[in-house]
Amino acid sequence: MSQPHVHGAHLVGSINLPDAAQVFRAVSSQLGGHVRRIPDGEVGERYYWIQFQSARMEQADGLTRLPIEPIYIRGQFDARPLMLVEGYDAEQLAFPSLGYAEAARESYGVFRALRDAGEIAAGTRFQVSLPTPAGVVGSFVLPKDQAAVEAPYERALFAELEQILASIPHEDLAIQWDTALEFALIEQVSIRDRTLTAWWENVIEGVVERAVRQAGQVPAGVEVGYHLCYGDVEEAHFVQPKDAGNLAAVLRGILTSATRPINWVHLPVPIERDDAAYFAPLIGLQVPVETEIFLGLLHHEDGVDGAARRIAAASEALSEFGVATECGFGRGPAERTAELLQLHSDVLSV
Repeated sequence: MSQPHVHGAHLVGSINLPDAAQVFRAVSSQLGGHVRRIPDGEVGERYYWIQFQSARMEQADGLTRLPIEPIYIRGQFDARPLMLVEGYDAEQLAFPSLGYAEAARESYGVFRALRDAGEIAAGTRFQVSLPTPAGVVGSFVLPKDQAAVEAPYERALFAELEQILASIPHEDLAIQWDTALEFALIEQVSIRDRTLTAWWENVIEGVVERAVRQAGQVPAGVEVGYHLCYGDVEEAHFVQPKDAGNLAAVLRGILTSATRPINWVHLPVPIERDDAAYFAPLIGLQVPVETEIFLGLLHHEDGVDGAARRIAAASEALSEFGVATECGFGRGPAERTAELLQLHSDVLSV
């Protein structure tokens, strides 16, 4: 295949800087016109992705912790599963604020001020990354209660999205659905001697059905995209994909079934996969003109040279794509942030 068209960069979401203003300034100064959208870095309580949701969910009447010794992640997040109180009707669950709308409003104010001051390029959108309801429920709720809790949690998260849509001009907004636990369910990953299992039949079909429903909540005029993810627990996947087959299956399902345009999709590429076989399942993918594909093929360990090898391998399957890291890099060392941002620019300048 001829040299691919590498058209730009995408930032998944988390960035290890102290606050949104520093994220916006760093991205704008180092990547400039290479990015169409800028996230706020998922600063504050969101720094460890969805872990803070567990504590928010625990505040709902009808949910309680499994009565075992506390299990703390990073000494802060209680990892004991949540469960329905015996006899409680899950449909009556009323969740408190989940925190996403409040964070988006605050960060957008900073974004808009910097854009008005010329520090962010005109036309750049503010990106809000949201987890999938299944991803949150599957991570924190006891398996026997997951099916019952998913629908009320989904309503609560969609209500947060409605607040975001009501408070941020649609022409400035981009919504990303972070789809991660779903691939652990597809791969039937075993964690702590327990195999993760979907609470619905036909796992991939169910993932696609949910993804399409999520996109349908985002009105025309607001961009929408997906981060398809194999996890990032302490900078490691929950399992290494043998190839992009399951990613391709979900992606094809979304692009075929979506009821509105999908503006971008991000796919991870493991560092050791600079072979055409990894990308082969993407051959023949019909990508609508309005959809950008971003490949997470940038790795700090091997920089520009490694990215070039993976770009060459990907070109056997795709003629056009953008670049990104595999996942967000907010949980990596802070001193690596500037280096990773610069890597995006360096690869696009080759």
